[in-house]
Amino acid sequence: MVEAKKVHLPVLVEKDEDGFFVVECPLLHGCYTQGKTLDEALKNIHEVIELCLEEQKEEIVEQLDTIREFSYHVVSVEI
Repeated sequence: MVEAKKVHLPVLVEKDEDGFFVVECPLLHGCYTQGKTLDEALKNIHEVIELCLEEQKEEIVEQLDTIREFSYHVVSVEI
């Protein structure tokens, strides 16, 4: 039996025009969900991340384990 590892993954949360919280994990392709409340959306993304990790190849999971720091920045541009 392979011992489970815990990895810490960043998620981005955005409230859409209908009031739903849309959450995505930018490190996993196609890993996103939504919820009526922030708590529901975060619970949902946890489940979706687990599903995405089950589908990913072992090398990708190993790469996630090497991430030590992830930061979020906002850049202002004129439009």
